[in-house]
Amino acid sequence: MISNSQSKTEHTLQTDTFFEELRLKDYKRIDKNKQFYFDYTGGNLYPESLIDKHHTFLKENVFGNPHSTNPTSKLATEKVNEARRAVLEYFNATDDYFCIFTPNASGALKIVGECYPFNENSAFVLTFDNHNSVNGLREFCKNKNGHFTYAPMFYDTLQIDETKLNTILQTEKKLNNLFAFPAQSNVSGIKHDLSWIKKAKEKGWDVLLDAAAFVPTSPLDLKQHPADFVSVSFYKIFGFPTGIGCLLVKKDIYPKLKKPWFAGGTVSFAAVQDPIFKLQNDHERFEDGTVNYLHIPAIKNGLDYIKSIGINKINNRVKNITAYLLDTLQNLKHSNGKPLIQIYGPKNTDVRGGTIIFNILNSKGEEMPYTAIEEQANAKNISIRTGCFCNPGIDEITHCISTTDLAKYYSAKDGATFQEMVTYLGKMRGAVRISVGFITNKNDLETLINFLKTYKDN
Repeated sequence: MISNSQSKTEHTLQTDTFFEELRLKDYKRIDKNKQFYFDYTGGNLYPESLIDKHHTFLKENVFGNPHSTNPTSKLATEKVNEARRAVLEYFNATDDYFCIFTPNASGALKIVGECYPFNENSAFVLTFDNHNSVNGLREFCKNKNGHFTYAPMFYDTLQIDETKLNTILQTEKKLNNLFAFPAQSNVSGIKHDLSWIKKAKEKGWDVLLDAAAFVPTSPLDLKQHPADFVSVSFYKIFGFPTGIGCLLVKKDIYPKLKKPWFAGGTVSFAAVQDPIFKLQNDHERFEDGTVNYLHIPAIKNGLDYIKSIGINKINNRVKNITAYLLDTLQNLKHSNGKPLIQIYGPKNTDVRGGTIIFNILNSKGEEMPYTAIEEQANAKNISIRTGCFCNPGIDEITHCISTTDLAKYYSAKDGATFQEMVTYLGKMRGAVRISVGFITNKNDLETLINFLKTYKDN
């Protein structure tokens, strides 16, 4: 186990035999290629046994387009439905939810934005740290004359200002009300209190939970936390297949979604001479065209793989690694005693997952440009991520970008680029993000820490 102390530590790591052996068995290509991977929030790494199993599955069977009753089509339909049942079972949602397969989590979110009954009698509330795929739903709301509001967050903790959120949910309610928040921020790693699902629903709000960054390392029981809409991306959980996500929709709210068009597979009947159509009454209504029937069956295998390890075991492993990293990064100093690393959000693991954002500071306490840091990390085969991570709200908080700053820039510019804004406002933007997984090991961490130490006394 790795020390989870939040005070000064000896900065030592003990080997976890189970995960070390798993890495040697299923992820040996990492060390073979001398890669140091710290972008698990961006995309998980697939186990080799999952690829082998799916390869055999494809080689030994004949599959056809599911929209038929011929033998190859029936087999494809059977395997897709097996995967669908596995997803619902995994999230304890079998009786109460539809599982709609989508190209990704963004595609899942688009269904909600496109089909939710936004109009002049609707309200949409978002937290500041939503991913852009959730932020973008405000355009559906705005274009249909609905009202949207952002719930603020605290600068120091990057957590929801619960008093203000409670006030917003009480005062801005209309006929149709949607509240959206991430179970875990894709940037700060903050895990928000899932009890807000129940609190919001009791106040008359439908709840959209972005679970894409949360479920790779944390259990989600939808009986206990029955959000109305839940978006998931499978490659973030077990690495393969990419290009498949899902939207879980509570059956009792399903009729509220009004699909504005129809496509192949979504209708039970359509006519040309008389322009009428009848939509399907289950998941098929929102699965436009032919689903990815050759890769969807791999989802069941991936979920089985995670279950064979145990999601709570994964959660504990990632939590312990993150605690060690937080302690270590906080203790990195310049010779003059000033901190080398500025971490955003809590400095412990009480309410965060395996994601940390920070800036590297020079000996004067000034932020160093993240672009150069990423370039130098790339040269050492260290995969980190930099920028704003499709989450402008977090960056606006951490770098004190005000509404006045944004209005000043956009009123002065016809076009807008990120670097132009930095130059114009005279404020640094962006950060470094590292995220760990259950197969992150001691050598990975030492390599990263030694790389960060090279900026000491700059």
